[in-house]
Amino acid sequence: MSQTIRHPEILDMARRDGKVTVEGLADHFGVTLQTIRRDLSDLADAGRLERVHGGAVLPSGTMNIGYEERRSLNAEAKASIAAACVAAIPGDCSVFLNIGTTTEAVAERMLAHRNILAVTNNINVATTLAANPDCDVVVAGGTLRRSDGGLVGDLTLETIRQFKFDIAVIGCSALDEDGDLLDFDIREAGVTRAILDHSRRTFLVADHSKFRRKAPVRVTNLGRLDAFFTDRPLPRRVVDLCRENGVEIGVTGPDGSDD
Repeated sequence: MSQTIRHPEILDMARRDGKVTVEGLADHFGVTLQTIRRDLSDLADAGRLERVHGGAVLPSGTMNIGYEERRSLNAEAKASIAAACVAAIPGDCSVFLNIGTTTEAVAERMLAHRNILAVTNNINVATTLAANPDCDVVVAGGTLRRSDGGLVGDLTLETIRQFKFDIAVIGCSALDEDGDLLDFDIREAGVTRAILDHSRRTFLVADHSKFRRKAPVRVTNLGRLDAFFTDRPLPRRVVDLCRENGVEIGVTGPDGSDD
């Protein structure tokens, strides 16, 4: 097995488990310890992993992983989350979709919706929804984040403040067990708060991996949302928080059912 095949799988395992070990990877791939050490060194040199004794971990929680990697991570889970979310979005309404690969999956599922006004600060979402002739698309202005097609800044905020959305669909970079939504970009966090202030209902779409990640900027708390769509059962503390605040939970994966 070549390193071009091993490297993506090593990264997936690190994201899933938080850490990979030299011995564990050697057994998994059936290669020598020296081969795995070279793989981990190459990934560390590329900034994908950080070497630790006996293995490697994901880089510090102060920087997000690359956009293309995020798009491919948990793709099936994102598709099922998007399907559940879109089923809760009626026709004849206004919707905001923010930056994120899961919100992009939601946009792909909205191509059959009718009489929709969609506002977004995500160039990828706008491009996707442009294929729906019954959807008017408004792109919020702002500073383009070339890494993922997101728009942030004062112009984005000014656009959002012109509307009162029926539904906002938001993603996040990480979630902790206190129910806090976290992000890496303080400008994006400000945009998300403005979305909350200008929406009648807000849906969060986030897969289970967000509970394994860390990010430095607090956006808001789950208790402020109306619905949370995810792919696996949530930690008990988070379930209790949602129930206390009337947040609907939709679990779409094999270990859960829409709730």
